[in-house]
Amino acid sequence: MQALREQAAELGSGQRRALAHEREIRHFGVPYYSQWASPEWVERIVEDDIDPCDDPAWRASGFAQPDEYRFWAKRLCGLTCFESALDYWGIEHAPRAAMLQDALRHGVYRIREDGGVDGLIYHPFAAWAEAAYGVRVEVMTDEDIQASAARLAADTLAIVSVSPEIRYPERANASQGGHLILLHGRSEGGVWFHNPSGVAPYQADAWLPYDTMARFHARRGMALTRVTEDGLAD
Repeated sequence: MQALREQAAELGSGQRRALAHEREIRHFGVPYYSQWASPEWVERIVEDDIDPCDDPAWRASGFAQPDEYRFWAKRLCGLTCFESALDYWGIEHAPRAAMLQDALRHGVYRIREDGGVDGLIYHPFAAWAEAAYGVRVEVMTDEDIQASAARLAADTLAIVSVSPEIRYPERANASQGGHLILLHGRSEGGVWFHNPSGVAPYQADAWLPYDTMARFHARRGMALTRVTEDGLAD
């Protein structure tokens, strides 16, 4: 994971850029991160239910205790998407485990009395993202996938809620929502995205048509825009 961050930081402006046209925009060089330490382990974790701590790299995201990593990694799709956006924009941040602790302090995630977790919670996240990282967040509700994709711009990415079943789009799905992915491009017919719990070929820099995305999409999400110190879009 650290090597991926360093690679993203080294990308020149010619690589880490957005190519925009009236109906199409695509951000190139957006780093992909999995919710778990190693992207190549995702399929075995979600399909074969192997122990995520069998991956020797599990400590790379800053977790010190195996049980803590097991508990949180499967719940951090939104924070993982945000980490990709921050590294794309060159915004410094702590390792994921430390970011999680700060997010908990700001109400982005809430641990319930029954031991479950609520979150990522959009409005506390929006306040935290702008105050801590200079990223403006606009919450999107009751909005179709085309409208959310239309928000993408040279300085804007989007996180949208979909079913985790989107990792296998050729299969029928039973739900919408419950998982977050990062949109980083749109065309006239569909969107490019990173899925932090995806498996190849629908893991990193994946593309799906709008009608397929709509099957999984929960009509909510967040548009992320980096702003400068004067409050303007970068």
